[in-house]
Amino acid sequence: MELAFSEWAEYIALIVEAIAIAVVAFGAVEAFVRLFQPLFDWPPHEGWRKSIWVGFGVWLLLGLQFALAADIVRSVISPTWEDLGHLAAIAAIRTFLNYFLEKDIEEARSTSGRERIEA
Repeated sequence: MELAFSEWAEYIALIVEAIAIAVVAFGAVEAFVRLFQPLFDWPPHEGWRKSIWVGFGVWLLLGLQFALAADIVRSVISPTWEDLGHLAAIAAIRTFLNYFLEKDIEEARSTSGRERIEA
């Protein structure tokens, strides 16, 4: 029974990791496409680069959350102390990245809001 559950958890973790990759890839493609919008919408609106960065940052945050979820699912089945140590290190790094990326995004959003008010 534990072997079957472990196998299912591994498949679920793989699917969740694939979703994380797809989310980040989608965000990267979207950001890349948006880089060319100013060529067709000249002159570009103020803050267009920041808008692209914030949009891409949101996709990265979502991808990080899915990647962390996959690691958690993978470690659920009879984890060793080494597995738990790896998970703790990965979770700490991803949480650190997530926190500061989210903080930067919120700062960028509030700054762009002030620019619109002043304009």
